[in-house]
Amino acid sequence: MKIVFATGNPHKLEEVNAIVEGSGIKFVLPPKGFDPVEDGDTFEDNSYIKAKAANELSHQMSLADDSGLCVDALNGAPGIYSARYAGSQQDKINKILSELESVENRSAHFVCCMTLLDKDGNMLFQTSGKCFGSIIKEAKGINGFGYDPIFEVEGRGITMAEMSEEEKNKISHRANALKQVVEFLSRKGLL
Repeated sequence: MKIVFATGNPHKLEEVNAIVEGSGIKFVLPPKGFDPVEDGDTFEDNSYIKAKAANELSHQMSLADDSGLCVDALNGAPGIYSARYAGSQQDKINKILSELESVENRSAHFVCCMTLLDKDGNMLFQTSGKCFGSIIKEAKGINGFGYDPIFEVEGRGITMAEMSEEEKNKISHRANALKQVVEFLSRKGLL
């Protein structure tokens, strides 16, 4: 079963295909022209906006995710602004570390909201996955991307950037949300 995955990021496409390997699902990129304005107030809103844009271009079943890092001591920031919290990725990491410099409670979680639309643009399913942990004081690891080097996974003692792709794909917020999408499609007899 082919599903359009609403992203322009080939790395993210590889990641979701690796997570669902063996499920019977193959994700593909949306057609040219996919460039939605993510102006929603929540992860759910932005996920729906992206799914709708991919669906309108492809007229195929479409799945979108919107994800980010939520830091408890920062009232959930950067949240939906995770991708545009500062200039470069290093700037984003430095900004978080600076904001938490004298903070004891460093608990945080990654969240990923997914929205699945049928070929006619009707919402079939929406869900969220989370991965809990805390923000460490300095970056560690070279794998992954985004905030992975400063996010230590709860109960693991290592950052997401210190995990192999295979390990991360078992426990990540995106993996947790995708598992629910696969279960939904299976339950509905669509796989």
